[in-house]
Amino acid sequence: MSEVQDIRREGPRLSRRDFVLRAAASSCGLLLVPTPFMHRLRAAPASRGTMKIGVIGSGNIGGTVGLQWAKAGHELLFSSRHPDELADLVAEAGPKARAGLPDEAARFGDVVFTAVPYAALPQIGRDYAPLMRGKVVIDCSNPYPGRDGEMAQDALDKGVGIASQEYLPGTRLVRAFNAINYRSVTSEAHRAGEKVGIPIAGDDPEALQITSDLVVDAGFDPVVVGSLARAREFQPGTPVYVKNMTAAELRKALGLDG
Repeated sequence: MSEVQDIRREGPRLSRRDFVLRAAASSCGLLLVPTPFMHRLRAAPASRGTMKIGVIGSGNIGGTVGLQWAKAGHELLFSSRHPDELADLVAEAGPKARAGLPDEAARFGDVVFTAVPYAALPQIGRDYAPLMRGKVVIDCSNPYPGRDGEMAQDALDKGVGIASQEYLPGTRLVRAFNAINYRSVTSEAHRAGEKVGIPIAGDDPEALQITSDLVVDAGFDPVVVGSLARAREFQPGTPVYVKNMTAAELRKALGLDG
């Protein structure tokens, strides 16, 4: 049983850390996560321990972020409609990784990472949202009208965080890893000095903390922007999108330092 599952089942038994986090969330409505300590490429997993992560969409960004999590010691199920095509990715990820179909990833993960073309997200929700109900879902899918059509423009106008939550009802949705190019995931993960910041938005304080831990494990610095409504501030077309800013630069650009 995973540590996250243990936390959920234990109910009122909170560690001092969780008590402080929940008290902070209660007082301000959001969990503001401090800049983490530096982690090396093969560092131990975050404080919540090894997690099971299902990846729906194991292409460029899903594959590269998933590899970083595998290197941190997490269990990965990379999924595709053609899982046999993921053999090289699984081999690179190591013995704690395997391939499967998207419904297997949705069932497997304590956390599910959706990294699909945005036009596919409504179908993902129809097919798999019931399997992911109550789970932390990290969505990095971006809408591009030229590729995804009118629904993409609708999502940008509404705010991608709000739109994605409507497509994935019942999940504890967090927007993260959408504002970085997959090549930068490979080149910038665990770099020396100030790390690249990853903006995060969500409405569930524990989901924000879990995602922040996983950002650290992937080799980056989490910057919690706020609620899902604020995910529009780092969606495509914004000044911080794919700029590889440090956490300090992101906080300044997004007005989080005041």
